[in-house]
Parts: sequence; C-alpha cells; structure tokens
Amino acid sequence: MQYMMMFFENEAEIATPRDSAERTGPYWDAWNAYVNALYQSGIVQKGDPLMPPATATTVRIDGGKRLVQDGPVAATKEQLGGYVVIEVADLDAALSWAARCPAASHGAVEVRPLRQLPTQR
Repeated sequence: MQYMMMFFENEAEIATPRDSAERTGPYWDAWNAYVNALYQSGIVQKGDPLMPPATATTVRIDGGKRLVQDGPVAATKEQLGGYVVIEVADLDAALSWAARCPAASHGAVEVRPLRQLPTQR
C-alpha cells in the first residue's frame, strides 16, 4: 500500500538559516541519514522538499471569483516542509518510518494512505 508522509517542522526551525555553521552538521546529517535510509530500503515512490512557506500561494474560489492569498493555507506554528510517498506492507510499517524522521522529534510527520483512482485499478 502507498502512503504519503508529510514532514512538518516548527515555523521557527524553517525560518532559521539551515546553512549556518551551527546547524549544518546536526540538522542536515539527521535528514541525510533518514533520506538515505528511505531510498536504500527501496520503498520510496516519489518525494521532494518544499520551498519555505513564504513562497506559497493559495487559491480559493468564492462566488465564482478567484481569490489569491500569499502564503500557505493555514497560519500555524508548524509548516509543511516536504513529503515522500512510500510503498510498504501496511500502516504500521509506514508509522515506523515516520517515527525515524527528524521532523518527528521537533515537529510532526503526518502519514496518510493514497487513494487509488478508478483508472489506476
């Protein structure tokens, strides 16, 4: 079964320059180790990091008119930083991978099964 894992990090973490000397080692080392483990396991179907939330644009239709808002859908303390789609046997396996993610220790990892479209059956 395929699951999307969405990586949420604290807004302050996202705002902190990730290439600063004090963060380069611990922050990126943890992420690199996790991403390498995911890919080496062979379960990754697709995945991408996202640009910072400030680069987001949200579109809504209200009364037939397009409304465009700068920024992400919700103003929360945690922002979506990236995602990966994995194929594993079941939810327990997906949750096990989510628990290993660096974002789980200072943010959150949402795990959601992908819906299979009728044309994909």
